[in-house]
Amino acid sequence: MRKAEREIKDPVELENVIRRAEVCRLAMVDDGEPYIVPLNFGYRDGCLYFHCAREGRKLDVLRKDPHVCFELESDVRLVKGEKACHWSTSYESVIGWGTASILLDEKEVREGLEVLMSHYTEGPYDLDPRSLSLTAAIRVKVDRMNGKRSKR
Repeated sequence: MRKAEREIKDPVELENVIRRAEVCRLAMVDDGEPYIVPLNFGYRDGCLYFHCAREGRKLDVLRKDPHVCFELESDVRLVKGEKACHWSTSYESVIGWGTASILLDEKEVREGLEVLMSHYTEGPYDLDPRSLSLTAAIRVKVDRMNGKRSKR
């Protein structure tokens, strides 16, 4: 990282940024072409969880290559300056890499959805059995991540 003073290294601080983030962008490679999607997510025990339909481009891409990159940010605020080049942004962000698994088993899908829901609201969660049968979950085991902050 070019500006080492902005790097977030502490795992607890990295997880705090993740917990405050509202959206995770998941990046994949689809036949040599970058493909990125913004997703609702949950995080627990070193894994990110997402949900999707049981078929579609994301799953097709992940079946071919489960290696992913992800990005999240929190506390984003535009900082106005007196001149154009003096404007800035205050933020904290995390970029990481991991390996995705597609979860289709009802118990695993339910667990993934509960982790996801717990990121946004307290339980208990009334998960519709019919919806569960139509839903897949994606679990990304985080291999490594780093963070950056610019507080102004």
